[in-house]
Parts: sequence; C-alpha cells; structure tokens
Amino acid sequence: MTISIATMTARESRGPIVGLAAQLTLLTALAATTGLSAAGWLAGTAYAVVLTVALGAGLRRTGMRALGPANAVTLGRATLVAGVTAQAVTSFATPVPLPLLVTLIGVALALDGVDGQVARRTNSTSALGARFDMEVDAFLILVMSVFVAGTFGWWTIAIGAFRYVFVAASWALPWMNAALPPKFSRKVVAAVQGVVLVVATASLLPDALAFAAVGGALISLVWSFGRDVIWLWETEQQRRFAQARADVVARREVTRPRRHPQPAPVGA
Repeated sequence: MTISIATMTARESRGPIVGLAAQLTLLTALAATTGLSAAGWLAGTAYAVVLTVALGAGLRRTGMRALGPANAVTLGRATLVAGVTAQAVTSFATPVPLPLLVTLIGVALALDGVDGQVARRTNSTSALGARFDMEVDAFLILVMSVFVAGTFGWWTIAIGAFRYVFVAASWALPWMNAALPPKFSRKVVAAVQGVVLVVATASLLPDALAFAAVGGALISLVWSFGRDVIWLWETEQQRRFAQARADVVARREVTRPRRHPQPAPVGA
C-alpha cells in the first residue's frame, strides 16, 4: 500500500479522508492476516474516525487549504498507530504476533523525527502540525502503556494517562495553560517512555528487569510533570502578587487627595 504525499496534500478536504481510507485498509489487512477481535476492530475504527474528524476540523479552523508534506508524514504515523491500537485491544482476548506489533510501533516512533525535519526543510512548520504530532505521540504512548498492563499491571496506564490528566486539570485550573520554558530533560523523559515501553512490549528483557524499567520510566515522568506543575504554580503566584500590587497602587492613586494650586497673592 503506497500513499503519495502529493495525493495527501492536494486539497484540504482530501487529506484526512485519504488517511481514513489508509487506516481502514491497514485494519482490513491485519484482520485478514493476523486476526483482530471485534473490540480491536471497533477501537481501531473509532480511533481512525476521531482522528479524521479532528484533523479536518483543525485544518478548517486554521485556514490551511493543504495538509502539507510534514503533516502527511505525521498522518502516515497516525495510520500505523491505528494498527497498533487494534492489535493492543485484540491482545486482551487473544495473543497477537509481537514481531508485527513491535514493527508497527518501531516505524511510528522512528518517523517521529522525520515530520519535524520535513517541516523545517519545506518551511511548512505550523501550530497545527506541532499539535498533530504531539497528539499522535501521546496516544501511541497511551496504547503501549495499556498493552504492557496485561503483563505488569494496570498501574502502567499512568504513563500514558499523565498527559491527558494534565490537560484535563488545565481546564479546571487555567494557570496550568501557561507556556512552559523549553527543557531538554523534558524531551529526554518523553523519549525514555517510548523506548522503555517498546522494550517491554517486545519482551526483550526478563520480566523483573522490564518491570523495574517501566517503573523507573513512570517515576521519571512523575518528576518531569511535577516539576512543570510546580513551575506553573510559582509563576501564577508571582503573577497574582504583581497584579495585587498593581491594584493597590491604582487604588491609592484614585483615593489620594488632589492638591489644588494656591491662588496668587493680590498685587503680586
């Protein structure tokens, strides 16, 4: 199955639809060769439909008339994630071929850096592209954390759920929406999650060692998110303090009695 970037970027309305067709084709191929459970089919299809609707809405909202080459690469990664999702859900009912699952995950992760390079080289970087890339990564991590939960316990889902909990919390606490300063360590922690979960998925390590690695990955994630939340809270406190001082100064200016000029002496 070959999908040209030119086809994906031809018109705004066709890109997401072509992506949906590619995902359904992949699911059909997996069902015919390795087998998918009904729940796996449903999960993969639901993911494909939601992705198509969200991507189409994002293109319309930003006024982008073409998907763009970088977003086309991300859409290719998202197509692989549909297959990973279907297989991960199927694994809870029947064993799935690990080599195929790991290959899909590995290619999706390997292409993670490609879309960014394509965006920079083609001068097609955009806020939508960055968000699209981030959402695909986040969902892939969530699916992998669900898959390894079958071996190590449901606590592993916290690795994939952390980002979504953070987003949900930001709806209730607007101060958590502030822009975070760039941190290289944040990127390292994110990369560690993917590597560790791939290794755990592929069963490359003894269970005890893999358990420790996944646990360590979760601890590093707690540290990273915790540090960001503390920074956001302290920044919000500084903003509130500065606003309170400004309000006090403004009130003093309003209530301060005005001095009227004294009339000049008669005959001066």
